[in-house]
Amino acid sequence: MLDRLEFKKVREFGEVINDTFLFIKQNFRPLLKVIIYLCGFFILAGMIAAITYQLSLPKNLAAPNSADPYGFSRLSQVFSISYFMVILLVMASYTSMYVATLSFIALYIEKGNVAPTVEEVWAYFKYYFFRVMGSGIVVSIFMLLAFMCCFFPGVYVFPAMSIFYPIMVLENGTLGYSFNRSFKLLKDQWWTTAATIFVIWIIAYATMSFATLPAIILGLVGALTSGGSGLSSVIIVISTVIQYVCQLFMVLPVIGVTLCYFNLTERQESTGLMNRIDHFGTGEKDLNSKPEEY
Repeated sequence: MLDRLEFKKVREFGEVINDTFLFIKQNFRPLLKVIIYLCGFFILAGMIAAITYQLSLPKNLAAPNSADPYGFSRLSQVFSISYFMVILLVMASYTSMYVATLSFIALYIEKGNVAPTVEEVWAYFKYYFFRVMGSGIVVSIFMLLAFMCCFFPGVYVFPAMSIFYPIMVLENGTLGYSFNRSFKLLKDQWWTTAATIFVIWIIAYATMSFATLPAIILGLVGALTSGGSGLSSVIIVISTVIQYVCQLFMVLPVIGVTLCYFNLTERQESTGLMNRIDHFGTGEKDLNSKPEEY
């Protein structure tokens, strides 16, 4: 019988990376089904909005306007309602990926390392979606200000803000609670956690970059050839579709960061170990469990 991945345990650097891919391997179908059902609408809507915006932009910029010699009307065409709609849908898309994956993990743990159904994840998803999205805006502004302060403050707070979202969903935390607890958990473990999270994001971005390589090639072909607007339109559509589909790879850093979160909680609080001790000798032997070293 295949051993199901246990989240609540202490892990070293390499184990976090390996277990991220192991969890995806063990739960690929149910997790993909949840992502498609709960995130598919936002990905598709964002894709359509981005394609529409990019196709209409060259025509709007090329339209002459003698009443506007300084080009302010063209600037308004770039930062139009469609532009902000694309940004809003991108935010909703990434939020849905975070919430769907974290809700899946929360229920996976609650059910004893068993993959949940779409209906079960939906109950969590609709409860946390707007909370995470609103908090994400605040966190993004905070991160932007931190990076603007000589870059290094942004690097320092990045690991804490990464585990902010698992705390909010897995502990049902408020904005203030999640913010404070993220820094508390990182105490004495900043370097190891930061290195692990950075490597996870590098792997995720490398995977997405490799997957979007055809879109990059198509973009270069469109820039170097003069095949007319028809060819350019086809290239825009294909490249945009590829880029939005590659958002599915966002599950990699979400799962990896969640494993980092549980590693930190186990080192400080040993909640998973204490839970297994409480159930020791009750006759409810876990066939999937295996000895762990602490």
